[in-house]
Amino acid sequence: MGLPALIVLFVFAYVPMAGIVIAFQQYVPTLGIFHSRWVGFSNFTYLFTSPDAFRITRNTIVMNAVFLVVNTSLSLGLAILMNEVKDRFKLLFKIFQSAYFLPFVLSYVVVAAFTLAFLNPDSGVVNEVLHFFGIRGVAWYQEAGAWPVILTIVEAWKRIGFWVIVYLASIIGFSPEFYEAADIDGASRWQKIRLITLPLLTPVIIINVLLSIGSIFSADFGLFFQVTQNSTPLYPTTDVIDTYVYRALTSLGSVSMSAAAGLYQSVVGFILVLTANWLVRRRNSDGALF
Repeated sequence: MGLPALIVLFVFAYVPMAGIVIAFQQYVPTLGIFHSRWVGFSNFTYLFTSPDAFRITRNTIVMNAVFLVVNTSLSLGLAILMNEVKDRFKLLFKIFQSAYFLPFVLSYVVVAAFTLAFLNPDSGVVNEVLHFFGIRGVAWYQEAGAWPVILTIVEAWKRIGFWVIVYLASIIGFSPEFYEAADIDGASRWQKIRLITLPLLTPVIIINVLLSIGSIFSADFGLFFQVTQNSTPLYPTTDVIDTYVYRALTSLGSVSMSAAAGLYQSVVGFILVLTANWLVRRRNSDGALF
């Protein structure tokens, strides 16, 4: 029964790994992999010797780290709050459960349109509210300093719904005997959350963090390219490795350079996952992935 899934995994996940060789070639589609000229690590020097290398690396790491902290905290908090009220307000519980998850299935094209509706300098909702209170509107797509906060809000709105459902499903699956025993001992709601719910959720939280750490060098292209409308004045705070490589690919047409960037991100992500998992295993062997 597992054979079809293994075949799909092999064909789409392992066979394409042969294409890694493109990162070390001056790849020409008409010549193919076997006849393109070998250039060693020359393609990698583009990322490391570029004058923008520090900026795009800093933006990628810092923004993904902020997303990890904010999304994990919000999704965990919302899941616990929903669990606390699920028996009293069943209808609202179902409504909020769907409302949290809905943004997760939307494409970034739609999210970018929503963001533009709020931040449009001429007719956006935010500027209209500012005008109502006699405050001068802001040209949001020209103000780089505001976008780390804006992108964090957009990313949280879109992403936390998935992990809210995951955490909530885990909490609902906990044995009620733990909470019944706590009630007998006179534990408050906060004590039950702190001493029962959070410790039991620790393995799921660790999995979330480890998976997120693995992609900390790979920014979400849709978020940083489409939501920002690829506005040049925003590059100081929104330009990341993925958007930078995309612009280089479209302007220079170098597939090899793009492959080198992808390989660099994957290798670094792999090393980070192994390191984080090793640290977790040293503290709690049962909580590690492997």
